[in-house]
Amino acid sequence: MVTIIGIVTFIIVAIAFATSAILGQILQTNLDAKLRSTATETAQSLLRQFPPTGEELTAQDVLDQGWQERGTVLVLQSSSLNTTGAFVAEPGDVRELSADQLQEVVDAFTAPGPSPVSISISALGSYRVTGVPSQSYYAVVGVSLGEVQSTVAQIITTVALVTAGGLLLLAATIAFVVRSGLRPLRSVADTAERVATMPLDQGEVTITERVPDAETDDRTEIGRVGLALNTLLDHVGTSLDARQRNEERMRRFVADASHELRTPLASIRGYSELSLRDRSLSETTESSLERIQAQSLRMTSLVEDLLLLARLDEGQELVYGSVDLSRLSIEAVGDAQAAGLDHEWVLELDDEPVVVAGDSGRLTQVLANLLANARVHTPEGTTVTVSVAHEADEAVVRVHDDGPGIDPDLADELFERFARADRSRARKTGGTGLGLSIARAIAEAHDGSLSVVSEPGDTTFELRLPAVKPAQPAAS
Repeated sequence: MVTIIGIVTFIIVAIAFATSAILGQILQTNLDAKLRSTATETAQSLLRQFPPTGEELTAQDVLDQGWQERGTVLVLQSSSLNTTGAFVAEPGDVRELSADQLQEVVDAFTAPGPSPVSISISALGSYRVTGVPSQSYYAVVGVSLGEVQSTVAQIITTVALVTAGGLLLLAATIAFVVRSGLRPLRSVADTAERVATMPLDQGEVTITERVPDAETDDRTEIGRVGLALNTLLDHVGTSLDARQRNEERMRRFVADASHELRTPLASIRGYSELSLRDRSLSETTESSLERIQAQSLRMTSLVEDLLLLARLDEGQELVYGSVDLSRLSIEAVGDAQAAGLDHEWVLELDDEPVVVAGDSGRLTQVLANLLANARVHTPEGTTVTVSVAHEADEAVVRVHDDGPGIDPDLADELFERFARADRSRARKTGGTGLGLSIARAIAEAHDGSLSVVSEPGDTTFELRLPAVKPAQPAAS
């Protein structure tokens, strides 16, 4: 709209200036013709009025004859260099030029020629003047440019007003036409914005937003855009449905496989324990059985974690009750302190217990996992601080350590499944990579959240859960 109006404005203004210039030139040409006619009449008048007695004529004598129009100026110089000047104020009213005005005409017309020139006379305005030689006199005749300038000014004013009104009308018309034409595109944009705000990354997703059929006319370019967006949304919806079915099948497979693997793993562990009781085993056989037992225990832990994640994804596995997070934190820190004697453990609690509704066993698992991470992934002498507090309607547990922090390359995928801070898979630090993903899944199953903020020397895991309001004492 701005571009169109700007171009039209430029064209109209250019036409207006060109028209005014051409018209001004035409009016000035006519004025010059009028000036030449006046000069001829002045020369003839000088011939008729040349006094036989030899007395010199003045400019006022010539103009008093009454044939000149209003605004005519005459400067007359005799052979004796006596210069006089006068102008016609009104028909029949001839006035002398002042000395300053006369000097302005003389100074501006120092080299008179046949072509008219433009000069400015104070208090009278702009004039076109020309020289008129006649026997013993030299006359300068001028006619006013006021009428030409007034006409041009009126034309410019009229063109400016008409242009402004036309531009306003053009702007309103263009705005109406453009907005009407782009209305289907706004509908497309609104639909795209609504779809963009939908959570599509997980869970069952149904995209019901579509561009209205009235805005999908394939005979117009914008209608084709709307039709293409609807087709794209249909395709995306179909793909999301297929993804959801695949995820459900994968979860069922993981759950079923994990469940089925528990029995043979228990058998392997049982037979390895039974075989280790045989005192006749050789040292090599005993070492192999111990390795089998250790790996079966590790495999069992992995299977249990996978089964837990699958059940959490399906909304199962939680047994709700009243859970005192303060007490759980005391127990978790006590266990961590026994396992990590080379760390400093600090516990900060509110005066009142912090209680939530949740699964005590699973929340204990979350705390144990966070403290184990702080112990395993920080060097000796690190201080680990566990704080439990009420904040508004939430219970907040923070696990802070002053260790080296989390690798920035790993921060974005820290809570993903099978993510590891230590890529080496060493026995000490290279776990299955399911601990934090399980912890977050448990937190989200409790309608809470688990997040981390980390930089060198300052790492804080924050668990937020809906708090249970403390019971009010009965009124006495």
